[in-house]
Amino acid sequence: MIKFLDKFLTRTNNLDYIAKGFKDLSKHTPAQKIFDSINKFSSNSKIRYVGGCVRKIIKKENVDDIDLATNLNPQQVCEALKNSNINFYKTGIEHGTVTAVIKDHRFEITSLRVDTETDGRHAEVKFSTDWKKDASRRDFTINSIYADAEGNLFDPFNGKEDLENGLIKFIGNPEKRIKEDYLRILRYLRFFLNHSMYKHDSQILTIIKKNLHGVSNLSKERLIDELKKFIKSHVLMKLSKDKFSVELFEIIFPQIKTIKLFSNLNTFAKAKLQEANFIFLLSLLVIDGSDNADYFIYKFNISKKDQRRLKIIDKFYKEKINAVSFSEKNLNKFFYFYGKEAVIDVLSYRLFFSKKIDKKLLDFINIFKSKVLPTMPVGARVLMEKYDIPEGKTLGNKLKMIEEEWVNNNFQLSEKKISKIVNR
Repeated sequence: MIKFLDKFLTRTNNLDYIAKGFKDLSKHTPAQKIFDSINKFSSNSKIRYVGGCVRKIIKKENVDDIDLATNLNPQQVCEALKNSNINFYKTGIEHGTVTAVIKDHRFEITSLRVDTETDGRHAEVKFSTDWKKDASRRDFTINSIYADAEGNLFDPFNGKEDLENGLIKFIGNPEKRIKEDYLRILRYLRFFLNHSMYKHDSQILTIIKKNLHGVSNLSKERLIDELKKFIKSHVLMKLSKDKFSVELFEIIFPQIKTIKLFSNLNTFAKAKLQEANFIFLLSLLVIDGSDNADYFIYKFNISKKDQRRLKIIDKFYKEKINAVSFSEKNLNKFFYFYGKEAVIDVLSYRLFFSKKIDKKLLDFINIFKSKVLPTMPVGARVLMEKYDIPEGKTLGNKLKMIEEEWVNNNFQLSEKKISKIVNR
């Protein structure tokens, strides 16, 4: 009887806009396929939305990722997905997370659990079928709201009310929750900057300062993952104006040097801030003309592709910047060697921190967005056939000389000039 009453006393029925939000989510993503897969596994199996997607629907914001919770254990989840021919991989199966992939959509499905042991870095877990116990182990009330496919909320800690009132509350004892996982210090900052309508609680600040040392024991992978979520949530402007958050952030990420510059952005920067991806925004935070970006890359594990992008921007701004740097000829050359994304990055970086927006640079961005990469006027085959140059080192050197002359001449090169280079 107690469980029966608990189920209904903590359940908020079908608020119209919430119901519509979740129906739209099912309509515009394959989420319903996941729900159908889990629900038909057994008569007792259940699955609900949880986390950021629930918060965003409650706040009428766009949903960009979908997390789900289920009372099935991870092996059962895998079996249910397999039965429905849904691709998946075991991203964090020891902690109960399986990622389902349908077309371009990824769904993280996590089994209900209880933490049996914690050490501030990670937890030993036991899988559960109890939704209230799963909610109890979560960090904040606004992160313990679940929703079924129809938009009915299971909200045992009144997280919806706290979200609407702009209150960031830990579930249970704040210090105990932080000591369970020191990453919650950063999560507190992210949720506070995103959702709070109040000043920091002085007691919470004291607890965070007291336990800040624990962050140094967290893995670099978890820190960079949280940094991505931080930047993705578009709170850099708010962060730059919150003294405590800036101080804390700079202690945790000492390579981030320019947060305060985000407090007074021009119109281009404000618009770019909303659309730019993680690596470009990271470049704004760590590139400062020193070896700081190199140190960040050394310390944190980012992909080779992302490293290259960051290094290209960094290299450009380590050179002496003057009017020639942003001439059409120089940008064309940069475009040829590094590609469209790189030239747009360096132009956007320049505009981002400019006090006055240079219209010429804006025009260049639009030009390069549609510009086609130029192609060398001659290739190895032409030199071999027309100039009788055999395959080998000489051929390679001649091609390199022609390319260099062609690029320096703004991608113009006459037959006469090619012949002259070949016959040197």
